[in-house]
Amino acid sequence: MSYDNLTTVAGHLRARLEKDADRDLAACGGEWRSVGAVHDRAVRLAAGLYELGVRPGDRVASMMPNRDEAVDLFFACAVLGAIQVPLNVFLRGEFLRYQLADAEPALVVADDAALPLMSEVLAGPGLSGARLVALDDAGADSGAVPFGDLFADPVRSWPDPGPDDLVAVLYTSGTTGMPKGCMINNGYLTHMPKAHMMHGWFRPDDTSMCPLPLYHGFALSALMDGVVAGCRVSFDPVYSASMFLSRAREIGATQFFGVGAMAAALLATPPRPDDTEHQIDRAIFIPLAPRVQRQIEERFGMRAICEGYGQTEVLPATMGDGTSGGLPDRASAGRALPWLDVRVVDDADRVLPQGETGEVVVRPMEPYSMFAGYWRKERETLEAWKNLWHHTGDLGFFDGDGALYFVDRKKDALRRRGENVSSVELELAILKHPAVAEVAVHAVPAGVREDEIKACVVLRDGERVEPAELFEYFRRNLPYYAVPRYVELLDELPKNAVARVLKHRLRDGWDTPGTVDFQALGLVIERSERR
Repeated sequence: MSYDNLTTVAGHLRARLEKDADRDLAACGGEWRSVGAVHDRAVRLAAGLYELGVRPGDRVASMMPNRDEAVDLFFACAVLGAIQVPLNVFLRGEFLRYQLADAEPALVVADDAALPLMSEVLAGPGLSGARLVALDDAGADSGAVPFGDLFADPVRSWPDPGPDDLVAVLYTSGTTGMPKGCMINNGYLTHMPKAHMMHGWFRPDDTSMCPLPLYHGFALSALMDGVVAGCRVSFDPVYSASMFLSRAREIGATQFFGVGAMAAALLATPPRPDDTEHQIDRAIFIPLAPRVQRQIEERFGMRAICEGYGQTEVLPATMGDGTSGGLPDRASAGRALPWLDVRVVDDADRVLPQGETGEVVVRPMEPYSMFAGYWRKERETLEAWKNLWHHTGDLGFFDGDGALYFVDRKKDALRRRGENVSSVELELAILKHPAVAEVAVHAVPAGVREDEIKACVVLRDGERVEPAELFEYFRRNLPYYAVPRYVELLDELPKNAVARVLKHRLRDGWDTPGTVDFQALGLVIERSERR
C-alpha cells in the first residue's frame, strides 16, 4: 500500500507498522492490541466495507461505547477513505434522528443498546437506504449484518486518501442552532498530536489512561497521539473515580488524559494511604481551578495539567505544560500555538488590549491546523468565519504574558455532564410533548464551565402536567445529559416587541417559588438507565 505518511491517518498507521509492528497501541478495557493487529484488522475491515458497497466519501455512522470495534472502525474508514460519524451513545429521539438525517450514512454500526433506536430511525423517511450492522447478539433477529462477517481479504480497489479527504464528521452543539457536523480531514487529525508532543503531554514511552469516549474529538486526538507519538493508550469504557488508582496500577499508566470534572470526582473519594502509589507523572484535567489543581497534586503526587483551550473546530487553540503561574483564582488556558493566530475581539471584531474580555477568535497560519467547515452548512460556516476569523462563541482575555483565560460562553449554549447541549434542539424536543405550547430553556450555573438546565414551560389551554409525568417524558425522549434538572410552568414567556423570548429575564430570576427541582423530588436518571 502507498500512503502519504505525513498527512493521513492511514499513512501514519502504516509508518508505525513499519517501525514497530509488535508494540502495543490501544486497548479498550481488555487486552492490549499491537500496531500490527490494529493495522491488520483495519485493512481487512476496510475491504469488507467496500464489498458491502461502502465507497470513499460515504458516511459510516456508529453508536457504541469504547470497545475494540470502535478502534477497528475508525482506522478501517481512514484506510478506505470513508467518513466515520461516531455518535454520542446517549442520543435518542429527535437528537438521534436529526444527526442521522443530516449525515445520511450509507452504513450504521450499532451495539445492542443502540440497535432498536437505530432500527426505528432508519425505518423513517430519507434513511431507508442505510445498511444496519450489529455488533452484538441482539442483531441476529433484526436482519442486520453481523460486524464479525465484514472482515475480508485486503484487496485494494480504491484510491489512497489524501490530507484534504474527510476522515470524520463530529457533531457539536456549541451554539444556539441545531448541531453542526465538524468536518475533520486527514491533515487536521494528524496535525493535532503536534501540540501535545510539543508540550510534553504525550511521550513515546507513555502508557496513557483515557476514559474519554471515542465519539469525541478529544479522545480521537489521544488515539492519534498513540499512533504519531508511539505510545500506547487505554480507552476505558467508563470512568470510575473509586477505581482510578487500581486501574492505573493495573495497566501501568504514566499519563492520564481527562476532563476537569473527573478530578473533582477523584478528590471526593475517601483518602487512602496508598494514594501516591502509582506511576502517573502527568494528569491532564481541563478545565480545573487552581485550588483543585493543588489538591490533586498534593494528595496524589501527580502533576495536574489544566492549561489548554479548544473546541472540535480547533483542537487545541492554546496550551501549556502546567508551569505557568496563572491568577490566584483562575487557571490559565495556556498560550496560542505557533501555527495559530488567537485574539480576543469586541463585537465589531476589533482586537482588544490585554486584560479586556471579548470573544476568542482564531485563524490558521499553517495548513490543516483547524477543521474544514461544517457539514452541509455553508451559511453557518461563513458566519463562524466572519472577517476571516473563526468565532468560537467563547469569552476570554489575555494577560500581559500572552496567556489566555476563559471567562464564559458568549452564546446561549448549555454545557452539562461534559456535553454541549443546543438550546434550540432541546426546546424542539420538549415541544413534542402534546401538552406543551411553548418552552424556553436556559443554563443555571453549577460549576466551572458546567451548567444545570432549567425548562420554562407554557402548557396548552386546559392541559395539566404533573412534574413526575414531565420528568418521565424527558427521560424517555432526551439524552440523559440534556434532561433539565429544573422546570417551571408559566402562563407566558417574557418576550420583546418582535416576540423574541427574553431569556436574560428568565436567567436573572431563575430560582422562583414555582421552580421544581427534579433532583430534590428524587427524580434522577441512574447511571444504569442512561442508555
